[in-house]
Parts: sequence; structure tokens; C-alpha cells
Amino acid sequence: MSESYLIPSASLMVEEEIKHSRFVSFLFHCSSEKELKCALTNIKGEYPGANHYCYAFVASDPSNTVATGSSDDGEPAGSAGRPMLATLQGANIGELGAIVVRYFGGTKLGVGGLVRAYSSGIKQGLTQLETEIKLLRYPAKLMCDYHQLKDVEYFLARCEAIVTDKEFTDKVLLHFMIPKNQQCQLSQELATMSQGSLKPQFES
Repeated sequence: MSESYLIPSASLMVEEEIKHSRFVSFLFHCSSEKELKCALTNIKGEYPGANHYCYAFVASDPSNTVATGSSDDGEPAGSAGRPMLATLQGANIGELGAIVVRYFGGTKLGVGGLVRAYSSGIKQGLTQLETEIKLLRYPAKLMCDYHQLKDVEYFLARCEAIVTDKEFTDKVLLHFMIPKNQQCQLSQELATMSQGSLKPQFES
């Protein structure tokens, strides 16, 4: 698995009419099936009375084939959700959800036509989608003295670490998340600063 990958940084909507049917495609950040279902509920509220609300999602890094899902929502099997998912997987973007709302216009498209129609808006959207790089971070912790805290937090920020918790007793225990490729750098910086007394503990 890659230590970093692209994720959506903004949501996007594409609307088109195909043989009198109205297709409204949404692309958005999605890190779980629960998040997808929440977006689906909101879209059903905003676009009531549609014939189909089909969806697909990749809820982890782009190469993860387990944290995925799709639904044809009453369309012929394999004509909507699966081609939508295939389009998402081909984009090499992680944590990506797609929902396509269809208002039937009276003309049947056939399975091949549906596959093209449900993929069309997503393909268009992917060319316009704003993305950002997500770095995978791993849990770690570090005990320091109060007078060292400011310097420690400076080095953590420089190594792209995110502090998740602080425990204050006679010392300060910092819990943080850090990219793998920054762990060695942080250890060296802290050792230099503290004459070797500060040693972060990294969890694999």
C-alpha cells in the first residue's frame, strides 16, 4: 500500500440529459460506507422523486478492493453501480464516493446505454475534481518535560505529525500521528535537541 495518495478536496456535481432522462452525478470525499449512506440520505432529500439513486465508493486508498461498494438501485444488474465503481477505481483517487440520480424520461437505454450513461457524468467530473495528497500517519507517543514542550511541538509540526492528545502529570505525554518517512528525521531532531534523552515510541 502506498504511504500517500490523492483524495477529493471538494465535492462536484455534473448534470446532463441523455435520451430524455436526467442524470445528476455527484463526486465527494467518502472514507466509509456510513459516510456514503449519509450523503445518499441528503441527496434523496434534495432530489426527491427520482427513479434511481445509484452509487459507488472506494473508502480507502485507491488500490484497496475490500473497502468498496456499489448499488444499481433497481436498474438492471451490473448496469449502474458496477461500471460507476470501475470508473472510480480507474481514477487512482482514494476515499471517493459517487452518487448518480436518474429521473426516467420515458426512453429505455438498454444495459449498454445505461452503463455509458451512469459512467458519463462521473468521467466528466473526474477531469474537474479538485484533489489533495493524503499522507498515511501512524500512532506514536513521546514523554517530555514542560520546558521542552514548545520545541517538541515545533519539531512535530516540521515532520508533518499531528498531535492527537496531551496528558499532563509531572511531565507531558504527547500522543501523535506521523508519516513513516518522517519517523527517522523526528528521532534525530529530538535526540540532537535533548542530548539523546527524548526518544519517541512509534507503533508499527
